[in-house]
Amino acid sequence: MLFPLPTPSTAKPRVVVTGAGMVTALGLDWKTNAANFCVGKTGFRPVTLFDVSRQRVKNAAEVDLPTSLPSTELSAREERRLDRAAKLLLLAASEAWRQSGWTPADNLPIVLGTTSGCMTMGQDYYKQATTRPNTKHRQPTRVTQYQAQSQALTLSKAFGFRGPITIIANACASGANAIGHAWSLIRNGHASRVVTGGYDALSQLVFAGFDSLQALSPTTCRPFDATRDGLALGEGAAVLTLETLEHAQARDARVLGEIVGYGAVNDAHHLTQPQPEGNAAFDSMTLACRSAGVRAEQIGYVNAHGTGTPLNDSAEAAAISRWAGPHASEVAVSSTKASIGHLLGAAGAVEVGICLMALDGGWLPPTAGTATLDPACAFKFVTRPEQRTLAYAITNSFGFGGANASVVLKRGSGHE
Repeated sequence: MLFPLPTPSTAKPRVVVTGAGMVTALGLDWKTNAANFCVGKTGFRPVTLFDVSRQRVKNAAEVDLPTSLPSTELSAREERRLDRAAKLLLLAASEAWRQSGWTPADNLPIVLGTTSGCMTMGQDYYKQATTRPNTKHRQPTRVTQYQAQSQALTLSKAFGFRGPITIIANACASGANAIGHAWSLIRNGHASRVVTGGYDALSQLVFAGFDSLQALSPTTCRPFDATRDGLALGEGAAVLTLETLEHAQARDARVLGEIVGYGAVNDAHHLTQPQPEGNAAFDSMTLACRSAGVRAEQIGYVNAHGTGTPLNDSAEAAAISRWAGPHASEVAVSSTKASIGHLLGAAGAVEVGICLMALDGGWLPPTAGTATLDPACAFKFVTRPEQRTLAYAITNSFGFGGANASVVLKRGSGHE
């Protein structure tokens, strides 16, 4: 089933990014992350957040959280109650909010994507309930904070604004879906500005689940490598402030980039496996370009979903090659999951952010670890740092159950 998408029209407002925040294993802010993605740095290390002694895989891309959070309207008690995912979200949102120059408003929508949400709260509740069933200490807090909307409500309170909240939990496409939905709200006149993004934290329950599926690489994550053997997990958050170009110009705001297209498709093929020929992935890229009013040959960079699993990468390689057609050998492709792991619900939002960084900085983010390229890859695969001025980029996010999403971005020019 295809999501309804607007056709390009001069009557529809242009949607620009004026604030951006990012937290990954490579850094706690936008600038640090950009410097590290630019050179293909990796953030993997032995897991310290929970016991992995019984797991096949021992490494992940953990974030080094700061000892204190940015100043907000949350009380000290409320801050102490935050789980790890909420802290990641708050850090990214704080940076985006400061950079945007916005002031609080009564009708400022929030659209967020997540897969795990408050999973750490749920697993901590379960652990205490099964090991110390007569102890109720902190259990009521875990119940209330476990609800999917709690972290977005906390975000609203932290910055003092009110508005509708939308939470999208659509597997690994969640972050891209959230940004695409926020874009649609502005394009269709339902809002003039939106706070959007994605977030997820590492948890033992999710890590053990992926490990039990044998989806995790026991060696290293090598997207599109002929010998790839699985994905790696990470954690993080990215938050963007979107607004109409007219609104940004009226207040002389710096434009970091522009979101120009969005496509989303469900292949309805299998619970975990993508459709082998990548038909839905091809459709999502095609729809995104159609809604942007651009041709495949105008897009110079593809941030691939590129998990490093055998089935995902082969299907995506087929989709990209078919989408690019005779220009396939000219389009640059890389997977930044080789640097920070798969961030699940945060992945799509972080990768939209990486495309903004690349467009703004004039560089291509290299893929770390890939040595022997799969012959199915007909495109230019980026494994080394490279400077390149780009006009457009597209990012793919494909999730379990067949959720496919693509977002097209255009380079900003500072003050448009």
